[in-house]
Parts: sequence; C-alpha cells; structure tokens
Amino acid sequence: MRKILSVLIAALIAIVVPSVARADDTRALRIGIVTYLSGPGAGPMGIPARNAAELAIESLNAGALPTPYRTKGFGGRALEMVLLDEAGSTSSVVSQFRNLVQGRGVDIVVGYISSGSCLAVAPVAEDLRALTVIFDCGTSRLFEDASYKYVFRTAAHATMDSVAAAKYVRERLPNATRIAGLNQNYAWGLDSWRDFEASMKVLRSDTTVAASQMPKLFAGQYSTEISALLAAKPDVIHSSLWGGDLEAFVLQGAPRGLFAASPVVLTTGDTELHRLQGRFPDGTIIGARGPHGVFAPDNALNRWFAPAFEKRYGTPAVFTAYQMVQAILGTKAAYEKAQAAVGGKAPTTDQIVAAFTGLTFETPSGTTRMALGAGHQGIQDTAYGMTKTVA
Repeated sequence: MRKILSVLIAALIAIVVPSVARADDTRALRIGIVTYLSGPGAGPMGIPARNAAELAIESLNAGALPTPYRTKGFGGRALEMVLLDEAGSTSSVVSQFRNLVQGRGVDIVVGYISSGSCLAVAPVAEDLRALTVIFDCGTSRLFEDASYKYVFRTAAHATMDSVAAAKYVRERLPNATRIAGLNQNYAWGLDSWRDFEASMKVLRSDTTVAASQMPKLFAGQYSTEISALLAAKPDVIHSSLWGGDLEAFVLQGAPRGLFAASPVVLTTGDTELHRLQGRFPDGTIIGARGPHGVFAPDNALNRWFAPAFEKRYGTPAVFTAYQMVQAILGTKAAYEKAQAAVGGKAPTTDQIVAAFTGLTFETPSGTTRMALGAGHQGIQDTAYGMTKTVA
C-alpha cells in the first residue's frame, strides 16, 4: 500500500506542477473569441467583431499599434486566437464555453453579444476561475444582480444607452410626451425599454406610453407591430432591436411610413448605417452603444483602427468591432500592469484580475474606466445623432 501511495503521489505531483508553473511559460497566450458567426446576428454584428479581433491580434503580434500598446502581444507574449460561434441555445453556449476553457485550453475568453449568453456564461466562468471579458452584451443585470471576480465587461450597458437616448430626445424633441417601443422580449430588450421609459418620465412627468411591442428574439417579421405603432401615433418610438431583427424592422417599417410618421430612436442603429445606405429617413436617431463607429473620436488609436479595418474588410467598422478591440486592449493593459507588478514575469490569472479591477485604459473609442460593478464594469461617453441624407 505504501508503494502504491508513493506512486500515486508522484503521479499527482507530475500532473499538478506543470499547471502551477503554467503562468511562467513563454508559449503563445490562447485567447478564445466568441461571437456570432452564423444566424441573424452574424452579418451586422458578429462578423465585424470577429474581423476586429483578427485585425487586433495580428497587429498586436506584429507590434503595429500606437502608444500605449506598442509592446508585441501581451507583454511580449504572442497571442493565438481560438474562434467560437455564439449561435445556438443558451445551454449550447454554456457547453461550448466549458469546452473552450477545459477542453481547448484557452487562457482568456473575450466574447458574447447576446445578453442571454453572458448571463448564462458568467457564473460558469466564475466556477471555472476563467478570466472572461464581455465585449458587448448589454444587459445591466450582469453586475447589478450578481458580483464576479473573474468576469469583466469593458462596454457600456443598456442603462447608459437608454438614459442617454432619453436625454437626447428631450433636447431635440422637447414636446415629445407620447412614447412607444419595439424591443425584443428578453433581458436586453426588456431592460432597454424599462430604462428609456423610466428616464423619459423622470425628465418630463407628463410622459405616457402609447404602445409597447415585445416580439420574440429573431422574430424577423414585424407587420403586426408596425401596424400597432402606426395606429398609436406616438411622438417618438424607441427600439433596441439589433442584428437581423433591426435590419428587418427598417426594411419593413420605412416603406410603410413609420419612420416618417414618428421619429425613431435606434440604440444600435450604427450597425445598419452602411448596410442600408439611403434607407433611413432623415431625422432617424442613431446610437452606437458608446462613442464607436461614426461617433468614434479622432485619436491615435482610431487613426490606426478605422482605416486599417476598412482597407482590409472593405467596409467601415461598426460598434461591435470597436467594442471587440476595446475588450482586447483592456485585457492587454491589465495583463501588462500585472506583469510589471511581478517583475516582468508572466502573471497568473488572479494577478491579471487584480490589475483589471478598476482599471482605466485607452481605446479607439476614447477612455474606458472600469468604474462600476466593483471595478468590473466599464463606463465611457455615449453619443447619439440624427440621420441626414446628402446628395
């Protein structure tokens, strides 16, 4: 028995020691990138995010970014992208996440567009102690209903989007008191409408709801909802539809005169500006979930990213592309801060987590501060504008 125990202990040491020392090796750091590669969320949002990840990781490995990201890879360590399609049921997304971490051995996961996905993945990431950086998922519930050590979100959440939209409407359409909404019937859509409605009522107490339509996610057909909105005759319509749903709504609603009858606020409208050129009636209010896309600032990082993306992929970068780069650069900043704190060695996951918490970093979209969610939720400026067709 003693001999058997000695053999077992020796075997366990052989298994455990490499995993403990793993943070100190010089192999490529494996970054799991999860976004929509198929389905209605892919074309307008998922593929641009994938493209941005590819461009950012290749550029980082080449040391081709401006200051403060000139160091190759993460702290001189090369990056390897491991790509995963987010499409599928919530249970499938969770299973794929587990396989990404436990089966494919990624070191960090950057991903998730759907609010349903990030809400399901976050507690699993915590159980696995897997550093997971949410690049888009908008529901405010992620950190308002729970707290996590290993999960971060570098993008703004739906409350920021909808409060800003309400303030913009109040400034541009001060007499709008009858509001209506068309939002998807799940976390993102419910949260977005709740926050817009509440903000409008705070800003003007005589605000009333003329109609609120809540179709299912990826419904694709909105004839009934458009008829109801036309009949309600609201002063303004709010919609947080995204992906193929947003595209379908614009293509179905504009020809029926909905956008001409009532100004429409599209909180994710940036993704369709270039895809549907000329289809938006003048006065449509467009958001980009932050200062992304057409609202991005003129800084050194954007002067690198915007032309590089358009040259490579033949189309301007939309907000999900900016958010992906934002997440990757935030993770790089955290990694290198942790690396500096341990004398230049490769930091452990817990050391990166400590460095990420409360971090402030620069992106093509300006400064991001991890100021909410006990230092795990990013905030930044938010921008809206009205469409105007020229020539």
